[in-house]
Amino acid sequence: MCQIPAPAGHETQLTEFVLRYVQQHQAQWHTAPKILAGSEFQDCIILVFGRPRTAVFAHLDSIGFTVRYGRQLVRIGGPVAETGYRLVGEDSQGAIDCLLVVDDHTGALSYDYHRDLDRGTELTFYCDFRETETTVQSCYLDNRLGVWNALRLCETLEHGIVVFSCWEEHGGGSVAYLAKYIYETYGVRQALISDITWVTEGVQPGQGVAISLRDSLIPRRAYVDRIRRIAAASGIPHQLEVEGSGGSDAKELQHGAQPWDWCFIGAPEDNVHSPDEIVDKRDVESMLALYQVLIKEL
Repeated sequence: MCQIPAPAGHETQLTEFVLRYVQQHQAQWHTAPKILAGSEFQDCIILVFGRPRTAVFAHLDSIGFTVRYGRQLVRIGGPVAETGYRLVGEDSQGAIDCLLVVDDHTGALSYDYHRDLDRGTELTFYCDFRETETTVQSCYLDNRLGVWNALRLCETLEHGIVVFSCWEEHGGGSVAYLAKYIYETYGVRQALISDITWVTEGVQPGQGVAISLRDSLIPRRAYVDRIRRIAAASGIPHQLEVEGSGGSDAKELQHGAQPWDWCFIGAPEDNVHSPDEIVDKRDVESMLALYQVLIKEL
């Protein structure tokens, strides 16, 4: 999945991959879901299992760059930018493999290539996927690991909703209508955010999945405390995260008109928003294990 380009606003290829994956594997899952996709949901997907009480949100999109005028580039979301990063894409003249250039004085972004690119072309980090006994490293683990976690959760899910959303990295825009549809159709109003967080001085790799007590927004404490009690009783390794910045699909849940509860639960990664994001496998394992428990208990 890390190799599939899906910059915010152009998630189509990853959407098609996920739909193919669901069609190919659902016969082996505990419960076959109702699949909601198509023009009324744009490039988003909703999978409904049994009698749902909780929805899991995982965003499909990634950061990247858009070709402006001349050789200028504009950020999609908040990618780290360093001269020499390898960028790939495709325009009317074919496949593109170019280099990112950052002006030392102004910080302006451009590309180095043997020809001019079509304006509006999206460029993403070249995928160099590396795996060791203990880690995975690549561009776009944020949020391909969140999508992976959601798809693996589908294998054992009996009752619940799994949502694959778009635009999260560049201000959101899909979760508002997805949340409204889910609330009005199924009465579900509690959510888990399957996304990837940061390694910080308080959240370390290999110590378990992070349960976020807050970021730039503050979830309802009663809901988060329920999750903490379930996590503690499960014995699954986890850490508590407290941040004053950052956000996720939860932004649109909290700002929406429906009374959604939410909690961000994700493995921590280092080298955030760069071509070299790295995550400890133990944290990925604990993330999936905790989701499997929470979706049953909440």
